[in-house]
Amino acid sequence: MAEKRDYYDVLGVSKSATEAEIKSAFRKKAKEFHPDLNKDNPSAAEKFKEAQEAYSVLSDENKRKMYDQYGHAGVGAGGPGGAGGFGGFSDFGGSGFDFGDIFDSIFGGAGGFGGFSDFGGGRSSGPRPSRGSDILMRMNLTFEEAIYGTEKKFNIDVVEECDECHGHGGFDREECDTCHGKGTITQQQQTILGSFMSTTTCPTCHGQGHTYKRKCSECSGKGKVKINKKLTINIPEGINSGDRQRVSGKGNPGTNGGENGDLYIEFIVDEHDYYIRDNDDIYLEVPLTLTEAILGCKKEIPTLYGNVKLNVSAGTNSGDKERIKGKGVNNKYRRHKGDMYVIFKVYTPNKLTREQKSLIEKLNKTPLETDEIKRFDKFTKKNG
Repeated sequence: MAEKRDYYDVLGVSKSATEAEIKSAFRKKAKEFHPDLNKDNPSAAEKFKEAQEAYSVLSDENKRKMYDQYGHAGVGAGGPGGAGGFGGFSDFGGSGFDFGDIFDSIFGGAGGFGGFSDFGGGRSSGPRPSRGSDILMRMNLTFEEAIYGTEKKFNIDVVEECDECHGHGGFDREECDTCHGKGTITQQQQTILGSFMSTTTCPTCHGQGHTYKRKCSECSGKGKVKINKKLTINIPEGINSGDRQRVSGKGNPGTNGGENGDLYIEFIVDEHDYYIRDNDDIYLEVPLTLTEAILGCKKEIPTLYGNVKLNVSAGTNSGDKERIKGKGVNNKYRRHKGDMYVIFKVYTPNKLTREQKSLIEKLNKTPLETDEIKRFDKFTKKNG
């Protein structure tokens, strides 16, 4: 008797192969050497059986441990981890391998296999209800619409149940003559492994088990119609770019009685000429004259909710920031209210009258050094 080949070599995997790699390797070997696909190759059946035997051991954690420790003696009949015979394919039932994948690709059928129930069984017959896919559309909002909320009306094509036939697609229902109400047709085939039943969806009734004497002319037998509808949505305060709102049941239609998907609206918010939004906080750059910055002043600040008076401290510099609590975005979408930040920017005049220039020159003759200027002058002298 010829010496048995190493199981890892049979499947073409390493000894450290994972369960998924072993399963994938066996699937390839089973397809490559299946006897029905290799009738001109007398050795194919033997190689197919050899691959089955290797997989039954390596796919079982305990048997694989025994094989790694003792070799073929550890998993032979009567051995510590005896694998038993392969004639009835009983070992494959506990391996977790779905033989339906292989037989589907070989025979194109989904049904069960007569006499081989351990292979994983057949597929369920008839089409199942399937929910329709969701739709994503984008909607532009002005800055104000997003901040304060608004009501938007828009048109969209939606698919709904046909009013004429109430979603049936026809009238005068009767049992399908092809499948006799089962929704599937089954054919028996003979292979070297035995007989099996190939079950496919009925091409006449498309799995419904019934047909109609008269097709609905309104929906052309589909049971659903596409119509252009005007929808209205209420957009809450505080919407930001990237936020989405769901409109239930206005997505693509389901199949075989499945429900429609949903419509998701993604918002794109326009920028403002003055306000800069950072999540729920608002930033506003406020210009100051040179004298306002030096002497300080009261400044009227336009917030999202009206003007407020703000005391500007004397000696304010460009970039100084002042917080106005609770004057940011009132975000109803996230139940949060932001703040407003005023960023001061001191502007130097580029045109002066003679009187202004004279006053500035007189001012320049007085000591106006700040601590920062003194430190910089000290650094300059040291560097020179």
